Amino acid sequence: MSGVRDKIWFLREGLFAKYVIALVGLVVFVLAVNGAMEIWISYRGIKTTLNDGMSEKAEATAKHIEQSMADLERQISWATRAYSNTVELRRADYAQLLRQVPQVSQLSLLDPRGREQLRLSRRTVNVGSNVDFSRDVSFTEATARGTGYAPPYFRGEHPYMTIALSHSDSNVTVAEIDLDFLSEFLGEAQVGKVASAYVVDDKGQVLASSSKGPDVGKSLSALPQVAAVMVLGGTRLAAGTDSAGQDVLTTASPVPKLGWSVFYEQPTAQALTPIRDQLVRIAFLIMLGLVVAIIAGTIMARRMLVPITALRAGARRLGAGEFGHRIEVKTSDELEELANQFNSMAGQLAETYSDLEWKVKERTRDLAQSINELKVLEEVGRAVASSLDLNAVLPTVAARALEITHADAVLIYGYDATNHQFNLTEAIGIDKAAEGGHRAIDEAGSPLGEAAAKAEPISIPNLDATSEHPLRDMAVAAGFHAVLVVPLVDQQGILGSLVVLRQSAGAFSPNLIGLMKTFAHQSVLAMRNARLFSEVDHKSRELLSANDTVRQQADKLREQTDQLKDWNRSLEERVETQLGEIERIRRLERFLAPQVAQLIASSDGHEGLLDSHRREVTVVFCDLRGFTAFTESTEPEEAMNVLREYHAALGKLIFKYEGTLDKYAGDGVMILFNAPIQFEDHTARAVKMAVEMRDTIGPLTERWRNRGHNLGFGIGIALGYATLGQIGFENRLEYAAIGSVTNLASRLCDEAKANQIVVSRRVYGMVEEWVDGRAIDDLNLKGFNHPVLAAEILSWREEVDNVVDAAASTARRKKK
Repeated sequence: MSGVRDKIWFLREGLFAKYVIALVGLVVFVLAVNGAMEIWISYRGIKTTLNDGMSEKAEATAKHIEQSMADLERQISWATRAYSNTVELRRADYAQLLRQVPQVSQLSLLDPRGREQLRLSRRTVNVGSNVDFSRDVSFTEATARGTGYAPPYFRGEHPYMTIALSHSDSNVTVAEIDLDFLSEFLGEAQVGKVASAYVVDDKGQVLASSSKGPDVGKSLSALPQVAAVMVLGGTRLAAGTDSAGQDVLTTASPVPKLGWSVFYEQPTAQALTPIRDQLVRIAFLIMLGLVVAIIAGTIMARRMLVPITALRAGARRLGAGEFGHRIEVKTSDELEELANQFNSMAGQLAETYSDLEWKVKERTRDLAQSINELKVLEEVGRAVASSLDLNAVLPTVAARALEITHADAVLIYGYDATNHQFNLTEAIGIDKAAEGGHRAIDEAGSPLGEAAAKAEPISIPNLDATSEHPLRDMAVAAGFHAVLVVPLVDQQGILGSLVVLRQSAGAFSPNLIGLMKTFAHQSVLAMRNARLFSEVDHKSRELLSANDTVRQQADKLREQTDQLKDWNRSLEERVETQLGEIERIRRLERFLAPQVAQLIASSDGHEGLLDSHRREVTVVFCDLRGFTAFTESTEPEEAMNVLREYHAALGKLIFKYEGTLDKYAGDGVMILFNAPIQFEDHTARAVKMAVEMRDTIGPLTERWRNRGHNLGFGIGIALGYATLGQIGFENRLEYAAIGSVTNLASRLCDEAKANQIVVSRRVYGMVEEWVDGRAIDDLNLKGFNHPVLAAEILSWREEVDNVVDAAASTARRKKK
């Protein structure tokens, strides 16, 4: 009955079921893998064919767009002919171009400064508007490269862009292009009935689309295929999603000159329709294979039950300890081989039982040895910790280490953290006083430093095979061939290193290394305690000596206390007076050079200089040319570094000529002369300071240019009356000047070119005999109703070394 039950168990739940399931699973797996490979190959073939076809169309469309833009550029260049040198001739050329090229919706003529002189569209004409386009992208690129393309923009639902071409006379023609013509390249004949196509700019906005494509003007930057081409150096994706969220096969082709991309897409569901028939055929094959595998597995599994039952019964008897039992299976296959292995295993188990008792005795002997080592280590720890004298602790540590390791020599090195060296402090088995490189070993590149860094012992079984080193040379010369370096470290740092030397070559046992590591921890604790005891003892002696000194000084302090009380009263009076002076200087130094502030503070009655009043002043305004474009194209940190160098150079000269710094505004700086302190030669001071500023900032601009920053320096100077005084509130006051003279200085600065000093004619008249300069054309300045007379200062004459002396000599000549 038991045999029948076992057979039934095998049939229902045992190897029979597993064997059938395995065979069925194998067949199904093979068919499934084969079907999956066929589907994958078909999928890749269909996908590759579609992608190649769409790629060819996308590349052809991109080339047509690029060719169309090149044709437009060529047609627009016709309007930049050199002999059309008047506005009327340009207007006639522009009108003809508008009639011939329907894609051009508007043309503008800009002068070399970027001011619009003519704007012509099919509906309007505007002449002499003088609108400033100097910062427009297309203008700046055209002036720099000859041709400039501006990014596309939308007016309603219609996309536009501008193309700018430079003339031979430095004028620039700017053409506005209506991009609706791009849709002609995406018609059904080019795209097909199933696919869709669209063109996007570098921001992902749709510029043109086929009939089934997304709406024009819609941003597709969130789509994965569009986002991939927008990233610099990104790769094109073969699959993505459309604007409705459906999966599509996609391909893209760039329009390099414009930074646009042309996309062709086809829904994945439509593209993969041929694969559905394959899935049905593969499913049928899998079902057929499943039936055949079940039948075959059942037949083969039944033939395996008898030998497996014998193996199972024999394994039970072996498990019960009947090692003399042998399993008889005659099938001439792997099952018979398995039965023979069971029989062999039974013989080996019988032999193993006989050897087990001997192995237990051997392990017991090893355990007894480990217990003895622990006892020795305990005794060593007590001996090491028994003394608080460091000079006694180190010999004890060396002696006990020699006893534990049964080595031939032991060295103890102390660590010098200042010089990063290990110095020999104790030795057994080697003469401690012997000279040699081993007495002081550098931490870097030595086994001692390596062990201290890792906080783990380092074993060198054969010194002859290692590279040259002071420790190795000494050990080999003394007849030692193996070394164990144990670091003496704890959480506070490195104390030194314990070096064990042995004459016989060979590795140190892991047990010994672990034992020495534990011994090193106890030794470090003892050395720390000894050092701490020595420090405490030394500090105690110092405290006793200091106590006597303090007692002697206490008597002297009592005598000096009374004197200090008298001195304190007089000091309080002086401090109160000095604090008032310091507060006056602090307020003045916000606006003036330190020497001027000191001059005001050292005199009585000058507080009123900061009150509101009207006076003739010379105003200097300076800033950097091209600074706005520089800050837009560079990192903020680099811009701050340039401003620091710039302000530091100007600040020294402002203090040198005793000017009043009115304000900083980024790169713009305004300086006043003749306020609040009056100078007879304030105009000459201002001009001479401006010349020295230009000569100082010049080398700075060259250095900035070497760093890739194209910056220039301009100065404007004006002379006139202004209202002066403090503005602000209680916690924040500033000294300021209000009047048209400050506006004039600022406008003159705006007109100054790089390294140019532009002054009003009145300023030029005041310093004409001390400078080399020239009159310039009258300037039409913003905020002034009439042209302003101006001049340029070229240099300060070297023979006039002192402006004040020159002014005085001029006054004497006028009196004569």
